[in-house]
Amino acid sequence: MFTGIIEERGRVLAWERTPDGGARLTVAAPLTASDAAHGDSIAVSGVCLTVVDRHEGGFTADVMGQTLAVSAIADLGQGDDVNLERAAQVGDRLGGHIVQGHVDGVGVLESVRDEGAWRVLRFSLPEDLAPLVVDKGSIAVAGVSLTVSAIGEADGFWFEVSLIPETLRATTLGALAPGARVNLETDVLARHVQRLLAFAPERTAVG
Repeated sequence: MFTGIIEERGRVLAWERTPDGGARLTVAAPLTASDAAHGDSIAVSGVCLTVVDRHEGGFTADVMGQTLAVSAIADLGQGDDVNLERAAQVGDRLGGHIVQGHVDGVGVLESVRDEGAWRVLRFSLPEDLAPLVVDKGSIAVAGVSLTVSAIGEADGFWFEVSLIPETLRATTLGALAPGARVNLETDVLARHVQRLLAFAPERTAVG
C-alpha cells in the first residue's frame, strides 16, 4: 500500500521487452533503492512493481504483460523520469490517501492552465472510470495523490487537478505537455461502493 506522496524522481536506465510479453525495467533511484530488498514493492509512476534486483543507486523490476496493457508504463523509454514511492510502513502518517498501485486505466492530458503559482491540469479519462471520480475526491495521477478540483462531461469525460509549486517541482507532473498519457488509480473506497451497488438490486429481489 502507498500514500501517493512521491519520495523521489527516478530515471529509467534500461527498458527491455522480455520473451514472455512483459518487460524488465531498471531505474536510477538513490533514495528509494537505499533500503530496498528483493521482493519489496515500489510504486513507479503509480504502478506497483516488485524489486527483483538492487544495485548501487537503483533497482530492477519485472513488468507483466497485463500491466503493460492497462497502464502508461509501456510508454517509458531510457532517460525518462518516473515518480517513485516506497510502500508505506505501519505507523506512518498517511499524508495522501490509500493508493494500491493497481492502475485502473490511462488518462490523457488535455490542457494546462497557469493560475499564478498554481497550475491546473485537465485530463480526459475512460467512461467507465468517470463515476468513480468526484469533485473534491482523491485520485492518483502517475502515482501522485491529488484532489480533484473539477469534473465534467462536455466533449468527453474529464477531470481537473490544481497543482501547487512543490508538486510541480517534486514530481513528473510539472513537465507534462498536452497529449501525455498518465496512469490513473481511482479511490479504492469508490470502487468497493460501485461493486456493492451492482449487486444491490439482485439481492433486494431475492430478499
